Amino acid sequence: MDVTAWLAVAVFAAVYILIATEWVHRVAAALGGAVVMPVIGATHAEHAFFSEDAGIDWNVIFLLLGMMLIVSVLKRTGVFEFIAIWAAKRARGRPYRLMVLLTVATAFLSAWLDNVTTVLLIAPVTILVCTRLGLPVIPYLIAEVMACNIGGAATLIGDPPNIMIGSRADLSFNDFLIHMAPIVVVLMAVFVLMTRVMFRSAFRYDPERVDAVMELREREAIKDVRLLVVSGVVVVIVMAGFVLHTTLHLEPSVVAISGGLVLLAVSRLSPADVVKDVEWETLAFFTGLFVMVGAMVQTGVIADLGEAAARATEGELLGTSMALTFGSVVPSAVIDNIPFVASVSPIVSEIVASAGGPQQAQMLWWSFALGADLGGNATIIASSANVVVVGIAERSGHHISFWQFSRYGLIVTAVTVTVSALYVWLRYFALA
Repeated sequence: MDVTAWLAVAVFAAVYILIATEWVHRVAAALGGAVVMPVIGATHAEHAFFSEDAGIDWNVIFLLLGMMLIVSVLKRTGVFEFIAIWAAKRARGRPYRLMVLLTVATAFLSAWLDNVTTVLLIAPVTILVCTRLGLPVIPYLIAEVMACNIGGAATLIGDPPNIMIGSRADLSFNDFLIHMAPIVVVLMAVFVLMTRVMFRSAFRYDPERVDAVMELREREAIKDVRLLVVSGVVVVIVMAGFVLHTTLHLEPSVVAISGGLVLLAVSRLSPADVVKDVEWETLAFFTGLFVMVGAMVQTGVIADLGEAAARATEGELLGTSMALTFGSVVPSAVIDNIPFVASVSPIVSEIVASAGGPQQAQMLWWSFALGADLGGNATIIASSANVVVVGIAERSGHHISFWQFSRYGLIVTAVTVTVSALYVWLRYFALA
């Protein structure tokens, strides 16, 4: 690497330390790093704003903005309170049962929606139900976003890295369902058991609060039936657009922002009031992060890491597979798995091309997808969903620190990636 590349690494490392230690607010740190990158020559305006591979991922930004507008309107219907009361009553107020219900529902939704959309819908419900039952909010939010990242790995549309991998490798929705869904079911079963131990201090049962919730009527929470019906129609259309976006030749971001703007127009609400609920800090954080990571793509830092991993395996298929599974975890955890997959997938494509037949080629892609998707649980900046949940929590008065998240995330990542590696070995080597 040249001097500019090393400077880019140094800037990114400094920003990462500031975020991890919380010496500076994460948004200020990310935007500050984004400002420094063009100054040192690691990127420039054309790449930062217009490059598909080394700039701001506007698809992610507008997907988030569109869904935030939809959630802001939905909040005013009372539907989140309705679901919160229903979930609490369904779980009979039992904290662990509630966590299982919420995490499994989150994982299932994440497989069919994208994980960012899922947490935008589920997080407000979680905050409300925990408040009603007197439960600590943060453990439930952390458990849900981790379940979201696990569940999103099951399908082509569940996680943005999967969409990129599917496009690069010409893999279908059914391919992901056949190869990824089985291990995701296993991982969710493991994760549910892990939550019983990891979050045991959060399971406080308050009989008085539970009795009060059990007496509530869900239907009374709905404040605006007309707006709920209109919102429901728009949400169904948007969800269908997500599922069919490849057939319709529309990016999920176009579907989301179109749905958000249409709903805002027909809701009869004040645009100024709706826009206030948008997580602008989260969008700004993503913008800064994309510029910094794009600078490292532009200077060749990430490509060098991928090539080094490829050389280390020396073409041995099992070794290559394990290198892709475990080797994708750390970069995904450190720089966000979306830009990591975008920049390294061409290298994986070259490795796959020299691997042999189609079965071996696909197996390497599954190894790569599992490592990148599950690595998204390691830190708060490893996945878009994590950043969104942290932002929602902060706006609600619940601060999730970098190390508070990573304390659980690193354990979950280590366990789930190890189980996934065993799955790859059993399915594609031992039992092949």
